[in-house]
Amino acid sequence: MNKQRTLSHKLAVIPQYLQHLNGRLKGEVKALGQLSALLDIMNNERLDTFFQPILQLRTGWTLGHEVLNRPPASMHFPTTEHFYEFAGRTEQMYRFEQNCRRMSLTRYMERLPRTEAGSGRLVFVNVHPGVLDDARHKSGETLALLQSLGLSPERIVFELTERQAVQDYIGFEKVLSHYREQGFRIAVDDAGSGYNSLKTLVYLKPEFIKLDKSLIRGIHGSREQQELLELVREYAARSATRVIAEGIETAEELLFLQRAGIDFGQGYALGRPAQLPVHGALPPGSIQAAGRGGYSYVSSDR
Repeated sequence: MNKQRTLSHKLAVIPQYLQHLNGRLKGEVKALGQLSALLDIMNNERLDTFFQPILQLRTGWTLGHEVLNRPPASMHFPTTEHFYEFAGRTEQMYRFEQNCRRMSLTRYMERLPRTEAGSGRLVFVNVHPGVLDDARHKSGETLALLQSLGLSPERIVFELTERQAVQDYIGFEKVLSHYREQGFRIAVDDAGSGYNSLKTLVYLKPEFIKLDKSLIRGIHGSREQQELLELVREYAARSATRVIAEGIETAEELLFLQRAGIDFGQGYALGRPAQLPVHGALPPGSIQAAGRGGYSYVSSDR
């Protein structure tokens, strides 16, 4: 009787086990397809490169451009975020980042209007933090690339996204010091989007803080977002760091940021990503409006 019960139990769990195996198999097949697509995109340089201007909010002067590399539409990667999240988890991350950096800077110089060659505008390049201190990294690689392109390291800003967390802050700060000695500058991207914000800023001491678009969206109507913005602005003023507000899409958001004394901005209201690194522009009348007094907190609308 006991043997029959044991056998019955084993037979009963077989469908569940087969379902588990089927799920694992589907997951592995999906991952294999994604890896194949990633390798194809890398090997054939199938990323589309765009440049989005970053403006001084007080004057409308173009500080520089962020380089954005976007994968082609694919069933393997429904969004650009899915693509980069997958690439960051693979063993191809280092090679992928190398390719992206080379392609970003090369295409920037190829597409830069001749009249802008000596402008000194900055180039913001997204970099995975794990790449800068990777054991496979050869010192001087990026400098050699810049020399071949006629770009100085003083024009290059490495954007480190907060979503790709740094584990050893003290060790990583030493790595960044090495790059700074060569002339490169550092920006912390996505600031305000996670709990690591303050720790990242204190240890890495970036030259630029890029505020996440989730903090900027509708900031003119949210006291909580305004208070967080004020904390970052005060910290930046004490540490000689410049603030860049990302994701500015409306005149109301722009006006609030201007009156709040934020240095620079980026977003559709100032200039959309384009295949050429062209100047952005403030909406008509926004410079005059920015000078009309200060700003005040509002009651939260949430």
